Amino acid sequence: MSATLTLTASLRPAALDARRGVVRLHPEVLTALGLRPGDPISLTGRRASAGIVAVAEPGASRALLYADDLVLGNLGLRDGGQVTVAAAPLRAAQTVTLAGPPEIVAVVSPEMLRLALLGKVVTVGDNVSLLPQDVSLGTLPTAPATATVMVDRGLVEAARKSLSNTVGYAWTSALLTVVAADPGPGALVTMDTAVGWQHGQQTHAPGSVVAPTAASTPAGPAGPAVSLDDLPGLRAQAEQLIELLDLGFHHAEVLSKLGTTMSLGVLVTGPAGSGKSALVHAVAAQVEAQVVALWAPEIAALTNNDAAARLRKAADEMRAPGPAVLLISDVDALAPRDQPGPLSTVFRQLLGELIREGEAVVCTTSRPESVDPALHSPELLAHEIALPLPDAALRREQLGVLTRGMPLDDDVKLDDVAGRTPGFVAADLAALAREAGVRAALRHRREGEPPRVVMADFEAALEVVRPTSMAESSLELAKVTLDDVGDMVEVKQTLTESVLWPLSYPDAFSRLGIEPPRGVLLYGPPGCGKTYLVKAIAGTGKANVLSVKGAELLSKWVGESERAVRELFRRAREAAPTLVFLDEVDALAPPRGQGTDGGTTDRVVAALLTELDGVEALRNVVVIGATNRPDLVDPALLRPGRLERLVFVPPPDADARAEILRAAAKSVPLAADVDLKTLAADLERFSAADCAALVRESALAAMRESLDATEVTAEHVALARERVRPSLDPAQVTWLANYAEQQKAR
Repeated sequence: MSATLTLTASLRPAALDARRGVVRLHPEVLTALGLRPGDPISLTGRRASAGIVAVAEPGASRALLYADDLVLGNLGLRDGGQVTVAAAPLRAAQTVTLAGPPEIVAVVSPEMLRLALLGKVVTVGDNVSLLPQDVSLGTLPTAPATATVMVDRGLVEAARKSLSNTVGYAWTSALLTVVAADPGPGALVTMDTAVGWQHGQQTHAPGSVVAPTAASTPAGPAGPAVSLDDLPGLRAQAEQLIELLDLGFHHAEVLSKLGTTMSLGVLVTGPAGSGKSALVHAVAAQVEAQVVALWAPEIAALTNNDAAARLRKAADEMRAPGPAVLLISDVDALAPRDQPGPLSTVFRQLLGELIREGEAVVCTTSRPESVDPALHSPELLAHEIALPLPDAALRREQLGVLTRGMPLDDDVKLDDVAGRTPGFVAADLAALAREAGVRAALRHRREGEPPRVVMADFEAALEVVRPTSMAESSLELAKVTLDDVGDMVEVKQTLTESVLWPLSYPDAFSRLGIEPPRGVLLYGPPGCGKTYLVKAIAGTGKANVLSVKGAELLSKWVGESERAVRELFRRAREAAPTLVFLDEVDALAPPRGQGTDGGTTDRVVAALLTELDGVEALRNVVVIGATNRPDLVDPALLRPGRLERLVFVPPPDADARAEILRAAAKSVPLAADVDLKTLAADLERFSAADCAALVRESALAAMRESLDATEVTAEHVALARERVRPSLDPAQVTWLANYAEQQKAR
């Protein structure tokens, strides 16, 4: 009989363990139980569960079992509860069946689901997440290569990308329920495990799918089909797809009488998480067609022979009696624009055969520019349906659908939530509503309040849920607005008109028949608040912000810099309304013909000009450039329609320095003998950054005197004044002021 221990559960998981079914124990406890990192472990609290064991961090207690909220929830315990642990036999799961939220079930294929569960130990009744088990579990000095499932990192990365594209942010927080598992508790999911949705399709061997059971719906793996009423904002696209499929499936005789045929090849494009796959499933249910779903990254990860066999198997399933739709998600993985391989050729041939036979093929992608142009030919994907990025009104409608089953408090204002979620797609809004519901549930469990969702829950959810399109944003936004910017009245007014109005009131510009300003160039001495102004604008305007240093887009490889520019503006369009901040723009766009880098910057300038006023419209996107040397920016970039407003950010005068000092010292306990106005008058040639540094150094001076100091005195400020020197160069300030006067005179 294996050894058992009773430990105290501690809600303190390692960051990378969160919601992956991992528990951590002291190395001596592992040895006492005869366990090695990566082994399955049996857990018993108020109910039985299982997990994967790992080594706790140095300094961990021998009496504690470290776990996350998901594991404790499966055990029916709270932080501090007692849990019995023991080694569990290593058993590979034969079959695992799960249930989940309809919006997740509708778009996550069985293959994708198996990759998300790979290496996890499951028990019937447990909740599991979609987060892949791909982190290091730690090792003991004596531990051999353990029973941990070896995961193909490339395949897991493909799964992450596809989950993000199809589900949006919701994939990181969605919880599924294990409704069946064979063998019993503590079974390990492997690539040979048949994984599937309740009443839907399941996998049965690597890379293959069995036919749906009799209980499955016409929509296939999605289980209960998503209704078109659940997809607000996509009704026009749904009607377009319904007309195509209904005519091809049920009224072919009309086409025959007219002596013509039609192609049922469709490409559905749209931002990641906008509901492309869910739309196809809902429409298929409407026209009573079966869905045969393939996930392109999973097919592309197989060998060429296995991938071709899987494609042909799907084609054979399509030829079965009755209407059917072949749904290929993330088709850019199978038919990439760059370096298409032999598999792409096989895929195109198979697609052509099916479409010529009158079968329906729908491909989806969130990166249409990365799809092989050959797929757009009339013989293949002849039709294209684009899903839009939802505006505020549409987000309000989507939130109404997503929260219709939630008991909302009277203080919840969905209009306000919709206005504060620029760039959010349907999946992101679903994640937001789910996160708000989770916080309400936690409050109900902790405080015993009636289970209702209040506005504070949405406020808290907005702090952690980010739009999918902003996953790679490089600017951490402070909670500041233009009201926090001292002085600079004229600069703030110009930026409000040039940046905030186009993002906040696009309808007003349309009503007056004018195009809003496309961009602004901020220039001024270093440290005078150009970047701070951008953060304040972002906080005021409720817009997404994409920030990049000028030199970050430059690459020595031919074509990579232009690609980076195109990718930046593609993300900006997807996340609109968006503010694109190009810091040090003089490094990115110097005057053409003067570089010594082989023409790289010339091509980047051309790419920037094309993006700013090219054929493709740049709607609800405003570009702000910042520089200390406006004379080193290509003149073509500064003409109307591009960075047309040049805004001089001057060094602060005495009054402005006093405002900056007051803002910087807002949370600093100043003694009564500190006179900020007098101090500001004595700080000639100090920039805004210098003023903030002076306040910070004053507080450090107080700490040097005593770590128990409770206030900053004038003496501490005097000590700091000796350490902090002004950084403004009088010659540079004079030159920039003259440049600003010249611009006004033009």
